[in-house]
Amino acid sequence: MQLGLIGLGKMGFNMRERLRGGGHEVIGYDPRPEVSDVPSLAALAEHLTAPRVVWVMVPSGEITRETIEDLAEVLSSGDLVIDGGNSRYTEDAVHAKLLADKGIGFIDAGVSGGVWGLTEGYGLMVGGSDDDVARVMPIFETLRPEGDLADGFVHAGPVGAGHFAKMVHNGVEYALMTAYGEGYEMLAASDLIKDPQAVYQAWTNGTVVRSWLQQLLAKALKEDPQLADISGYTEDSGEGRWTVEEAIRLRVPVPSIAASLFARFLSRQDDSPTMKAVAALRNQFGGHAVQRVSKSG
Repeated sequence: MQLGLIGLGKMGFNMRERLRGGGHEVIGYDPRPEVSDVPSLAALAEHLTAPRVVWVMVPSGEITRETIEDLAEVLSSGDLVIDGGNSRYTEDAVHAKLLADKGIGFIDAGVSGGVWGLTEGYGLMVGGSDDDVARVMPIFETLRPEGDLADGFVHAGPVGAGHFAKMVHNGVEYALMTAYGEGYEMLAASDLIKDPQAVYQAWTNGTVVRSWLQQLLAKALKEDPQLADISGYTEDSGEGRWTVEEAIRLRVPVPSIAASLFARFLSRQDDSPTMKAVAALRNQFGGHAVQRVSKSG
């Protein structure tokens, strides 16, 4: 099958390679000429045979909006656009309407797998019409992991469902990573545990907490047992926030996901204003000693 692919970063580049390895013709466009197959979006459209299928794999937000608006001008009725980035699901209906006005179909696809997707395959959560999804199943079949179709791929529902599912997926991911991190800290703090990495390595097989994330932490600890080369500063890409916001809207309690999001906020503070206030309060009501900041800082 022929596919246009926009965005050849860490994910898009590897997706192009996996699809080509599966026998598909993939024409990629990226602003960086050293990885791009064509010089522009217009050239990409010209190189594709109608009816075209174009997969957008660029950062969420303004870049995605601009790319889809530009595609609406160079594609034709009967073509199909897939947004495989981490767009907020509420944007999907807007993009679908923009393209539908030109007779162009739209699918939103949540993609998980990171840099390992090239060899292991990508978990795919898609939203769109039955006909549009069926049309590009050969692409999804090649990208997903090997094995049963239901393991690694889901047509989650209409437009918006794919990115909603991916949003919740990433919220769960936040909570899992924080739990694994807290477990590591507990093991490292105990005088009884000789080798925290060995414990995490043992957990990779036969235990109820084994997972790919847990295996990756065992790998990271093997490479750097004290995690000395890594700062605790942790960004959030947006999906965790969106998950918590949607949970509030839907009145669904997600305390673990919310706590893991706030833990990331805390990681960016050199000195917590909250804990300064707690120390000051303990001093005020109980006369408890506080640690003063020296004049030198």
